[in-house]
Amino acid sequence: MAITREAILAALKGVQDPDLHKDLVDLGMIKEPKADGVNIELTVELTTPACPLKDQIGNEITAALKSKLGAQAVKLNWTSNTAATNVTAKDLIPGVRNVIMVAAGKGGVGKSTVAANLANALAQHGAEVGLLDADIYGPSMPTMFGIHEQPIATEDQRIIPHVKFGVKVMSMGFLLAEGQAVVWRGPMLDSAIRQFLGQVEWGNLDYLVVDMPPGTGDVQLSLTRMVPTAQAVIVTTPQDVALADVKRAIGMFNTVKVNVLGVVENMSGFVCSHCQKKTDIFGKGAGKRCADKYGIAYFGEIPLTEEVVKSGDNGKPILVSHPQDPASLALKDFAMRVAQQVAITANKGQPVTA
Repeated sequence: MAITREAILAALKGVQDPDLHKDLVDLGMIKEPKADGVNIELTVELTTPACPLKDQIGNEITAALKSKLGAQAVKLNWTSNTAATNVTAKDLIPGVRNVIMVAAGKGGVGKSTVAANLANALAQHGAEVGLLDADIYGPSMPTMFGIHEQPIATEDQRIIPHVKFGVKVMSMGFLLAEGQAVVWRGPMLDSAIRQFLGQVEWGNLDYLVVDMPPGTGDVQLSLTRMVPTAQAVIVTTPQDVALADVKRAIGMFNTVKVNVLGVVENMSGFVCSHCQKKTDIFGKGAGKRCADKYGIAYFGEIPLTEEVVKSGDNGKPILVSHPQDPASLALKDFAMRVAQQVAITANKGQPVTA
């Protein structure tokens, strides 16, 4: 008897999305199922192109079809439909599905490095990604991406962001002369942030990554007011002394009711480029202790390597310049975990295809 579309869907009714704990068929993630004799082909629509559980889902689908329908070969095609959490700022950034703020309670923790590589990792997985450098006083992205030209403006004064390594990038640093300082009070900062969101041609993005300034000041309050459905990732270092700063950052986001996705521990040990030995020069474990204390996700540890330092100055994020560096591998894993948490948040109580 021929294997029908209905039979394929029935066989997959027991297979669930591991994150959402719902049936793949009911979620609408199974597309175009068909059979040629005992060979089955279908498309799986993931909630994010950076899904860390893709292999697990594929294995469970294949196992179900072989055991229940006797399929000899199963061909899986993959696509994604990134669910949106940005439902309240559509008039300002209408094509942006999710906004991820990369924040820290203080400077010097490598927040901009994490933000730049998060954007690159998501883009490398096939997502449409933008990166907004919201650190108005100390923009880092021009150096990190090797971009030092002003962006082009349209006739109606819309700003076309630079595109490099598959990421759309906008920064105050693109608009300043070398060495020029920004000496602005709160209202001017607020106006600049609104322009960077609403006057830049971001287009359709799965993710807009925002490199936040350190601390809990005017820019943070402006952004969280303009994009209240944004979500935050906190960057810390391994020392216990850093926990006080993380506490302030989490407290600020809780006050303005912005969801904190989780925390990542950056500079988590130095990996020698010669012997590959890891030395915990800044201590160890503050990130995990912080995540446990506040009941948020822990996104793991990102080590410090010689190439991370070089890449930040050479205009090529470490994921581009040295994709197999220990820091790159950790950053890729971190990015997938972030995308996973965004998808879980976006899909709470709603179908994936919404």
